[in-house]
Amino acid sequence: MEIKVAFYHGKGNFINKLVRWWTKSDFSHAELILPDGITWVGISPFKTSKISAVVSPVYNESDWKFVTIKVNEQQLYLINQFFEMTKGCRYDWWGMILSHVFPFNIKRKGKWYCSEWIAYALRISNVVKWDVIKVYDRSDISPAKLYKILNSEFKLS
Repeated sequence: MEIKVAFYHGKGNFINKLVRWWTKSDFSHAELILPDGITWVGISPFKTSKISAVVSPVYNESDWKFVTIKVNEQQLYLINQFFEMTKGCRYDWWGMILSHVFPFNIKRKGKWYCSEWIAYALRISNVVKWDVIKVYDRSDISPAKLYKILNSEFKLS
């Protein structure tokens, strides 16, 4: 079975432009798509600002790049467990901003930003090995950095 990580590079709004400028990247957001192909999991500052799942979101496919990843039942189970544990957690504006300003990771308990949450979900489920993703050794995990890590490990679709 497969999951996908979707990276947003569409025009978006002012915040999308600001994130792309700040991170010197084409991407301003990331979401995880479950094997059913219609359930998107993540946290968006533009929607509820909480970790949630959305079924069948309306989107323009040309605004997104996708990385397809094969997972087994155990890995998917662990991703779902991580989602259940973190569902409803709020967006970590301060952690995201300060981790980009200072050369160390600022992580607020119970708060996440989009690419950080996905990186942890993939690491905890052992979809991406610890020595590849190195969540412990990064001051930030922007959508662009996550894309680079995943694109080096998996084929772009």
